[in-house]
Amino acid sequence: MLTSRLCTQAQMQSKEYEEWCARIREEPRLHRKQWEFVYIAQALFERGMLAPGKRGLGFGVGQEPLAALFASYGCEIVASDQDPRDAKSSGWTDTGQYPESLAGLNSRGICEHDTFTRQVTFRVVDMNRIPQDLMGFDFVWSSCALEHLGSIRKGQEFILRAMDCVGPGGVAVHTTEYNVSSNTGTVDSGPTVLFRRQDIEALVNRLRHFGHRVGLDLDPGDGEMDQYVDLPPYKAAPHLKLAIGRYVSTSIGLILERSHTQVCHQPEGVLARLKRVRNRFLPSLAQE
Repeated sequence: MLTSRLCTQAQMQSKEYEEWCARIREEPRLHRKQWEFVYIAQALFERGMLAPGKRGLGFGVGQEPLAALFASYGCEIVASDQDPRDAKSSGWTDTGQYPESLAGLNSRGICEHDTFTRQVTFRVVDMNRIPQDLMGFDFVWSSCALEHLGSIRKGQEFILRAMDCVGPGGVAVHTTEYNVSSNTGTVDSGPTVLFRRQDIEALVNRLRHFGHRVGLDLDPGDGEMDQYVDLPPYKAAPHLKLAIGRYVSTSIGLILERSHTQVCHQPEGVLARLKRVRNRFLPSLAQE
């Protein structure tokens, strides 16, 4: 099965890639954004998540085709994005990347209309403050959204908090920006950040510490188009690697399979932490 890995040319030249492109009503092309959609769909499909009765939660969905695609498989979907006022102030509405309506998520006709309206709901969600009632989903996903949360640290914390939305044995799939050219310097804060190898490996170690299953393959690919770096203004294709400032970036996909034991990844408050320490060293006070 797929593992956490970088976008490469070879993956885009498979029969499965063509089939997924047909399902989302796109012609196959060498573009990393299209790869992200296919990668997320294939990862969830392989793990039995795209089936009637499964519940999925999408973060920062914009106008991507995945909510409609997953609903067409019988999944119950909660599609979420930021508040419209925040989207307007940050420019997402100007670029046509914010969902103006729920129906816009099925503008390609990927899902039969009645099925879509029955299976898909929309909710405003701040990815830096995920509501605690969003729990018990079979799977969650985000496509190139978490690098816009303000910093690398905030992106890492989002991934951990999003695992609280997944029930034991569930799956989370995220794609984001990966710095191919440096493991030291990067863009670590601002509107778009670039995750380095060290940031990804640190995140994977934390996830494994909680008992989650995460594979990792950081092979950048050896195809001709894997060596090509797109420069601004970016092309429609090939667009696998691109220059962002003085760094070269591509997309990375992360597949996280949740532990079957119940753990909480929410940052622990100061009072809760003090109480936990007190109960550990002064058990006689634990009942107070």
